Amino acid sequence: MTDSREDLAAKKFKCSVRERAMFEAGIKMGTIYHQFVGVPVDQESVGALEDAIEKGVLVQPYVESVKVTIDRSIFGSKKDEYSYHSLSGEMLDVILTIRIDDVRVRAEMRYDPVLKYPLMYVSGIE
Repeated sequence: MTDSREDLAAKKFKCSVRERAMFEAGIKMGTIYHQFVGVPVDQESVGALEDAIEKGVLVQPYVESVKVTIDRSIFGSKKDEYSYHSLSGEMLDVILTIRIDDVRVRAEMRYDPVLKYPLMYVSGIE
């Protein structure tokens, strides 16, 4: 019998399913941050960018759900052709759920004003 792709991949991980789920959550968060920070965005395109990030993450393995919210408080009315912002980590709010077998990991990315840093962290494990 031939192993499935999942079985072949699972054999590479020398850790528990729980640890693998946390690893997968970290990979997804890093992807969101490093792929999208710097993207030009304005009030008119912010919703489409949130949707694109979510849809891009959802096609990755083990993603059960993802919700991306971009802080709109920096946007004013567009004054001219040069009135846009570049997406920054401070603007991202992400909640992601990874599921592998019966393990669910909830990870979040939020700007922490005390740390002055867009912190990525595990907020729950079931």
